[in-house]
Amino acid sequence: MTKAIVLSALAILSLTLSYFYEVTPAKSSAPAHASTTFKITPYAINSGEDMVRAMEFYEPVEEATAAAEEFYSQKLNMRFTKPKSWQLAQTVTRWIGTPYRYGRSSRKGTDCSGFVSSIYREVYGIRLSRSSKSMFRDVQHIKKDEMQTGDLVFFRRGPKQPIFHVGIYLKNNKFIHSATNGGVMVSSLNEPYYRNYFYAGGRVN
Repeated sequence: MTKAIVLSALAILSLTLSYFYEVTPAKSSAPAHASTTFKITPYAINSGEDMVRAMEFYEPVEEATAAAEEFYSQKLNMRFTKPKSWQLAQTVTRWIGTPYRYGRSSRKGTDCSGFVSSIYREVYGIRLSRSSKSMFRDVQHIKKDEMQTGDLVFFRRGPKQPIFHVGIYLKNNKFIHSATNGGVMVSSLNEPYYRNYFYAGGRVN
């Protein structure tokens, strides 16, 4: 009888304690992967929460692209809209200021044809001839008023003289090239020197 009373008392005590000390799992318990550190970028979203945080702390991709376009437009002082023209603008801008080095074709130094061939390979996946004279032989010749972004511009010093210089046409009579007296730069076909020696445009087919 006594034993039964003691057992009943213990049972009642146990129920009472369980009532007061019942532990509910914390709602903020971290999932199994919470110990992993994630880098949140507009291009790598790992979960719904990450998506929200990415939207809170990062600009949308479209806005970032617009900012980049604005940067390159200011660097070249002209604006491009077509995808290939925009890619060309991005690429050539990174070369501006590269010093002139005869026979070279890298961002440490390049001559005019080396610059053009490097850009065409990177932007269009096209391998051009290495010299300005051979490039001129390989392209479709076009008039000055027919040139479009990405066409080549060729120069010679007079009738029956060989081609001595080549650049890439951008727009608004401006082209980018590697000049012996300044390296990679943007120049205008309206400048007296280039206006006098301009010979023809060239389109790579």
